[in-house]
Amino acid sequence: MGEQTQAYEIQGLGVSAGSIYGPAVIVLNSIDVDPDEPGSVDAVADTERVKKAMKAVSEALALQAAEADGAMSEILLAQSSLARDRGLRKAIAQKIEKGSGRTHAVREAVEEYAAQLAALGGYMSERAADLRDIGDRIIAHLRGIPAPGIPALKQPSVIIAHDLSPAQTAMLRPELVRGIITVAGGATSHTAILAAQLGIAAIVGAKGATDIPSGTVVGLDGSSGMVWVNPSEQVCADLDKKARIRAQVLAHAGGAGATKDGHPVVLLANIGTVADAVAVADKAVEGSGLFRSEFLFLDRADAPTYEEQAESYTAVLEAFGDRRVVVRTLDAGADKPLAFASQEEEENPALGRRGLRLSMAREDLLDTQLKALAAAQDATGGNLWVMAPMVSTTAEAQWFADKAHSYGLQRVGIMIEVPAAAIRAQQLMKYVDFASIGTNDLTQYTMAADRLNSAVTELNSYWHGAVLDVMKAACDGAHANGKYIGVCGEAAGDPLMALVLVGLGVGSLSMAAPKVPAVRFALSRHDFAQCGAIAQAALSASTAEEAKEAVKALVNPDVLEIS
Repeated sequence: MGEQTQAYEIQGLGVSAGSIYGPAVIVLNSIDVDPDEPGSVDAVADTERVKKAMKAVSEALALQAAEADGAMSEILLAQSSLARDRGLRKAIAQKIEKGSGRTHAVREAVEEYAAQLAALGGYMSERAADLRDIGDRIIAHLRGIPAPGIPALKQPSVIIAHDLSPAQTAMLRPELVRGIITVAGGATSHTAILAAQLGIAAIVGAKGATDIPSGTVVGLDGSSGMVWVNPSEQVCADLDKKARIRAQVLAHAGGAGATKDGHPVVLLANIGTVADAVAVADKAVEGSGLFRSEFLFLDRADAPTYEEQAESYTAVLEAFGDRRVVVRTLDAGADKPLAFASQEEEENPALGRRGLRLSMAREDLLDTQLKALAAAQDATGGNLWVMAPMVSTTAEAQWFADKAHSYGLQRVGIMIEVPAAAIRAQQLMKYVDFASIGTNDLTQYTMAADRLNSAVTELNSYWHGAVLDVMKAACDGAHANGKYIGVCGEAAGDPLMALVLVGLGVGSLSMAAPKVPAVRFALSRHDFAQCGAIAQAALSASTAEEAKEAVKALVNPDVLEIS
């Protein structure tokens, strides 16, 4: 297969499971400025044309959002809002006033803005890619040429790009897109979120992928992150076998999560919007272990009102009925700044005033949110659990628990995503009812490796012994107090790591809904004692690679075919 290209492999970061192969289609994202464009001689007229172009781009994205649902709709709406951003419009106007042509002014302003966002890291660094996509769309409109997009596909293909914008990803048709490979992006990029929602195998952080010639057959495993360029017949056969087994698992997995001997493990879904809740509630999940409430707050000029929040929380609780819904209170600030909660600029936003730290500084925001959550609880009688993000000290845990309980909220917990909280979990858990380990942040903080930086992907692995140690400390601290602990990070959706986590003593695993069947299957093939032995093998390993291999040596062979 694909004789024109020498066979080789690329290691990326798997973000959406699936084992496939097909012809590569390279997507070129960037739109060039008009090479023949003169400098501006009528700044007023040129600025007006740019304003009209921004409005047209915003309206086109809003139309796409109206035709989408769930996280896809929310992301497209955020893009639509970005396309009419006043600050961007003003920056472009200033470039025009200084003599730049229209498309050159757009490119210059966008690049300056994007550089500022990229420097913030985390969530905001990913908005830099979104902003560049907006700039390309504005330039395309000004030049009267098609907006950046994926070429028309004539057969099921593998899309390869430096990065994909939300608008591009939203237009993907799973029946024609077998897989996605990008050079940029991280585990929480829009590509990762939307690919998982669409059930398309995806790998990000695959350096050199855009050098693959179009038409070359490529294989990919969205679990391991491995890309095969011009794969051998044996590799293709192995991918086909793994895909068949995975399809069988997904077709028949159902029921409550439990180990082979009946030890219960609650399997939950991560959600970010009311639409997500409605969509996920119809699937075989036992509730939501993470409702990211910050999506109600982001990309707004003003904070959502008590009434708006109460309506949203009520709708989410109604969607799940008597099933558990764990709401994370506002996790914003620093790398996810709010227009209505401005703070002083921070040199290292990832270590700044975010999560509960921001809520303690802006107590009014938290008070309104807790009041709205309590109202939703009263209106529905739902199974509501509420937890605070970025808790580091016993004082913070006690402060949040006291405040939440004062509003009548009964199940109050904390996120354990800072090593300090994991190490001192025995002390923190005295003040709260439960905890949930956020493995994404806990891993990056333990290993000092930005989870969105593909250059340090090898360090950013929850298989590292230090990460396993702090997760064990968190579990031990919870158990010492007779308290409940779960996991709601990326690790929860990895069938192999799920066995380790259950062996450490977690009671629930929350993940992207499409990942639940594979995890349920893995648990059903091992008894609780085996999970304990698997966890001990991982803890005893010297490296992340050795830990994963030690686990593979102990698990049921069928599980390896879906991991």
